[in-house]
Amino acid sequence: MIKAIVTDIEGTTSSLSFVKEVLFPYARAHIGEFVRSHQHKPEMARLLTEVRAAAGEALDTEGLIRQLIRWIDDDRKITPLKSLQGLIWEHGYRNGDFKGHIYPDAVQKLQAFKHQGIDLYVYSSGSVYAQKLLFGHTAFGDLTALFSGYFDTHIGAKQDPESYTRIAAQIALPPAQILFLSDIMEELDAASAAGFKTYWLVREATPVVIGKHPIAADFDMIVV
Repeated sequence: MIKAIVTDIEGTTSSLSFVKEVLFPYARAHIGEFVRSHQHKPEMARLLTEVRAAAGEALDTEGLIRQLIRWIDDDRKITPLKSLQGLIWEHGYRNGDFKGHIYPDAVQKLQAFKHQGIDLYVYSSGSVYAQKLLFGHTAFGDLTALFSGYFDTHIGAKQDPESYTRIAAQIALPPAQILFLSDIMEELDAASAAGFKTYWLVREATPVVIGKHPIAADFDMIVV
């Protein structure tokens, strides 16, 4: 019996195009100004120290900005970059520059799961802060109350089975009672290896392997 659902965001609850065409370009356009104006604040100073460590270089401010932009362009899943992007996106959300995109079927089914007593969690490569911003500023209003917790790459890489073992430990449920939703086969393989149940969301892609994970074109097709 499924007692908890852990969901990915990009391509699962939310459009890949929103992330690729709205959020990433916004962060890229504003990251230089944001770093320069906030670099001496304690939180930013800590993040920039983490950027230098990840880059393996003692970069100055402009070097840091160039490195961050390269990582954005390469879609790198670097934890301090994701944290910085979240801070920049906060400005965009609060300024009304955009709203977090959530598929209507995802909203309705997540609400139904919650009503059934199933606990809901998010696991995304984007920072926990960015996740809360997205779900807190949608066309459907603030959806953060739906979720019992959030996980990002601080728990581990999404393609590492150990990350899902850690999530199960934090949720305090046996892996077999947790369902993981994602559009990425390698993430589903890792979750399955840790004992999770899985569903492969194929909203914006054509399945290349049939039978390894149950397939759903949208949340309405998910059966628990």
